[in-house]
Amino acid sequence: MSNFQVLIVEDQPFQLAYLENLFRDIGVKKIELAENGNEAMMKLESQGFDLILTDLMMPELDGIQFIQRLAELEVRPALAIMSTSSRKIMAGACLVANALGIDVLEQISKPVMPSAISALMIKLKNLSKVRPCSVHTSRKFSRKRLLSAISSGQLQAWFQPKKSLQNGSIVSAEALVRWVCPELGILQPGQFLKSIELAGLEEELLFLMIEQTVLAQACWLEQGFQVPVSINLSPHLLDRQYLPDLICEQVIRFGGSTKNICFELTEDTMPSVPSNYVAGACRLRMKGFGLSQDDFGNGYSSFYNLVATPFTELKIDRALIYNCVEDEGVASALKSIIKLGRELGLDVVAEGVETQEQLALLRQFECHAVQGFFISKAIPPDSFMKILFDDNPLGYTKPS
Repeated sequence: MSNFQVLIVEDQPFQLAYLENLFRDIGVKKIELAENGNEAMMKLESQGFDLILTDLMMPELDGIQFIQRLAELEVRPALAIMSTSSRKIMAGACLVANALGIDVLEQISKPVMPSAISALMIKLKNLSKVRPCSVHTSRKFSRKRLLSAISSGQLQAWFQPKKSLQNGSIVSAEALVRWVCPELGILQPGQFLKSIELAGLEEELLFLMIEQTVLAQACWLEQGFQVPVSINLSPHLLDRQYLPDLICEQVIRFGGSTKNICFELTEDTMPSVPSNYVAGACRLRMKGFGLSQDDFGNGYSSFYNLVATPFTELKIDRALIYNCVEDEGVASALKSIIKLGRELGLDVVAEGVETQEQLALLRQFECHAVQGFFISKAIPPDSFMKILFDDNPLGYTKPS
């Protein structure tokens, strides 16, 4: 614990001293204190922190405004929220932070107990193992450099398994892009996808992900593992009415099968012509592809869209999973969504699963499958092959 740097933001001096002592009692030595959000921002601009513990109810710059200001930082520490406010207000603050790409580790009701700080630091330690760098800041890259990264194989499809809650097998995977950059190391999507979008290279990236996914599936199949894979597809690309045809041609060209590819329709953007969304989705299904409603329960996802579009999978957003164990209201909503998905005949997948308790609750609610850091982070194709062999029981037959 001694290596972590913590910033505590609290406007009551007595509470500030009390919280500092709680951290020191469990071995945290590098602690900075701030009595308001503006003072905290000054400290953040001059030094780095692993964790911020902030109150919501503060004068001048309240906790919500402070969270919004955190998005301006190049390096965004993990966050914990504390307040006397209702759980719904804290959940709302958490939703704001998640939307801005900030990892929220905990929502703590005041008065803060020693056990809450101990649990918080354990979560921070676990986070540092799976996410050594929690920077989500988008960098600016030129179109020329991005094209070079695509052509040279630096942009790669890595795979995060989806695990069945019925029998523990790996039933499918999601393809997630990583930039293996010689100068900067491994970059997460949030650090370069905006540049891809601004450079008009989203279609090129989509076809690259399809190609690498199909080739990876072929390698796995040679070893006896047939693994369906889902790929993210921004709906605004469906304005290009030719896209389903080109996607199908790409899959067939590399020897793949449409039945083993599912497209996760995100909600970051929508087609300029609304009918293009349903038209494109229908045409993809007619060609045999699966379709997933991504991030359901967050953003602007609607029940009507869920029933009007020919989805095969419902993917529950991590924002609902995060607090499902502690918040009865969230748990009730989660249970209802899973039930709805099952009644609609959809495969229901929960993403962002990070604890045993979340896993147990999702199993109780009869969710079909899960993915998240508790199961595995996204890994390269050869590493994915290893977990197919090493992790039994699996739903696939190994070659004799």
